[in-house]
Amino acid sequence: MDKVRDVDSGFNHGLTIAERKSIVINGVKKIESFDNEEFLMETTLGYLAIKGDELEIIKLDTYQGNVSIKGRIDSLMYLDNAGKKDKESSLINKLFK
Repeated sequence: MDKVRDVDSGFNHGLTIAERKSIVINGVKKIESFDNEEFLMETTLGYLAIKGDELEIIKLDTYQGNVSIKGRIDSLMYLDNAGKKDKESSLINKLFK
């Protein structure tokens, strides 16, 4: 178990954007979903949503956790998991009152 934790925490998270035309992301754990307008991925620092136009994966290295994407990049947004869990638990509480 300790070896698995060492591997997961060994990924450093970083972003490099060049002229809003390409982005390289380090520390990606997995890609949840993607299409030509939006990518949603789990990184070592939380979920990251990338929105744009004509987005496509250029390079995917699952061993090192690196992803390269090209296309017009319009926005980057980190999603807060804590708020989502609170909403889910409050919904469950309402159902079982």
